[in-house]
Amino acid sequence: MELPFLEKKLNCARNFPAPLPHSFIEGAFAEHLLKAVANENDEQARVEAAQTDPARFEELYEANFDRVYAFVARRTANRELAQDLTSEVFQRALAGLGGFKWQGMPFVAWCIGIARNVVAQHAYRSPAECVLPDLGADDGAERRTMMLQAIESLPDDQKQVIVRRFFQQRSMREIAQELGRSEGAVKQLQLRALRKLRDFLRSKYE
Repeated sequence: MELPFLEKKLNCARNFPAPLPHSFIEGAFAEHLLKAVANENDEQARVEAAQTDPARFEELYEANFDRVYAFVARRTANRELAQDLTSEVFQRALAGLGGFKWQGMPFVAWCIGIARNVVAQHAYRSPAECVLPDLGADDGAERRTMMLQAIESLPDDQKQVIVRRFFQQRSMREIAQELGRSEGAVKQLQLRALRKLRDFLRSKYE
């Protein structure tokens, strides 16, 4: 189903910097989460209304666009690609809305799950067009390349934690469950990996 309101919103998105500052991501997420908690009943009502009448999906789209676009933009190489993938995320969300079951979590969490899959699938097809977030994007392509090389050099367990934590935005609990480790063990793996990455960059730039 087409989203007639999508192009208008994406035109506004062209004013976003790419990639977005990490402080914006955290602020946008915190603000949206607080609103979702405060207006849980309203959001549930909007979801149920959209399941009955797809035209009502626009309300969900408008409420969640900024967070989803921010998530995608941090993981893509340019704004045009971020816009295309964000569009695909909401197309999938609308197509799968009938199967969505309200369980008290913000609707955006479900959308972010779709966004993870969309970005991961695109990264598999075109890895050069996707980037890990917060890994030197402000310092240009050379620094990103060095960081990716450093990540590839990590032991497999540390690499899995870094990718899940910073690329897929998994929680410590989710990573622990996926890897069959305790949360404490995962935190230690992340700490050791970050130290190695930091040492790697220092050796290159000092």
